[in-house]
Amino acid sequence: MAKSSFATQAQRDDFSVQQERALLVGVYTDGRKIWEDPLIELAELTRSAGARVVGRVIQRRKSFDPASCVGKGKLEEIRQRCDGYDADVVVFDNDLSPSQIREIEKAVGRKVLDRSELILDIFASRARTAEARLQVELAQLEYTAPRLRGMWTHLERIAGAGGGTGVGAVGGIGTRGPGERQIEIDRRLVERRISFLKEKLREIDRRKLREVKARKRFFTISLVGYTNAGKSTLMNALTGAGAVAGDRLFETLDTLTRRWELGGGRYVLLSDTVGFIRELPHHLVASFRATLEEAIHADLLLHVVDAASAEAEQQIAAVNDVLTALGAASNPTLLLLNKMDALRDESDAHVLRSKYPDALAISAVTRLGLDHLADIVDSRMRGSQQLMRLSIPARDGKALNFLQRFAEIHTQEWEDGRAIVDVFISPRVLDQLHAECADIRHLCDDPR
Repeated sequence: MAKSSFATQAQRDDFSVQQERALLVGVYTDGRKIWEDPLIELAELTRSAGARVVGRVIQRRKSFDPASCVGKGKLEEIRQRCDGYDADVVVFDNDLSPSQIREIEKAVGRKVLDRSELILDIFASRARTAEARLQVELAQLEYTAPRLRGMWTHLERIAGAGGGTGVGAVGGIGTRGPGERQIEIDRRLVERRISFLKEKLREIDRRKLREVKARKRFFTISLVGYTNAGKSTLMNALTGAGAVAGDRLFETLDTLTRRWELGGGRYVLLSDTVGFIRELPHHLVASFRATLEEAIHADLLLHVVDAASAEAEQQIAAVNDVLTALGAASNPTLLLLNKMDALRDESDAHVLRSKYPDALAISAVTRLGLDHLADIVDSRMRGSQQLMRLSIPARDGKALNFLQRFAEIHTQEWEDGRAIVDVFISPRVLDQLHAECADIRHLCDDPR
């Protein structure tokens, strides 16, 4: 049976798509590069939100239709597809204006969501901590604020949207202004709430920055990558963190930091962060900046790639775009080709390895390559070492133990209550040693 001729206001306000049947629509202009299957990501997002994908519609145009994004002919095709598939919701792989959403809903008789609304719904359902909930709420409000006028169309029946008479433009006698007043009230409330949330998140950002800087005496590593690339599974395999790991997009929103033991008493601090997608809404990137501080200031980024995905190369590019937006594109990075155990065709792995020769092939599930990864990280942490002669108080066992773990002691002698140590050490580890012990004397470089 056909749906009602328009989506109700309650339906429009409910962005959730739990258990609904979704028709996906993608509109792509001539100048936009698209993936081989442009709706594959939107389909995964829709499933992650809890809906069932029942059909897809793709249109290529020279430019977007200002009224409905797709044009009248395609709009009628979408309506017929909705009727044929008994769809409950239409999800666009584009950002739509309120007037476009209103026009499409009027034509198809279903609720319409755009890409940003869908992602915000998923983020809202995944937010577990107070910090993540604040970040999601800010992103939702910043998305909604410019659309308030379009969302208050139900008050136009009270205030009037303009008519043939002079007074019609303001609603007529007895109906002047309620809609406009409500819009202004809502706009002020939203702006006030946005200011409050931004200040709260600034406090969190300052605290996070202090925490990150306090850890600079340690070698810090951040896992980054496309959502559902296996970062949390890798985190668990390396640290036993017990992080939530599932086959869903944006399973992890909160940063988790744990010690990763490399052997020989050496360790690094490893952090797992929110996953990226292509064209991640900019207000989400801004809202989650505090969460992403770990990646911004990390000594090393481990870029985790789902090597079993047909879109692996596009996902790598999408992650690099987000890192550029964060100002972290120049951070030292090691590419990890994960899920090698899930590859059905070895030729796919060969293509990726040939294109990214410095990448390391791993499997977080079977632990393939993880020992080699630990060796590489250990080497990166130690850095470029040089031979130095240092004098350390003999009673300072902590400093001597630190040298044994993070440097390579060549010779060690005792003189006047001090240890004279010839040691291969990197500048970074030497800085850490000075932070551990104030009474370190640098006698000479390369005592050979």
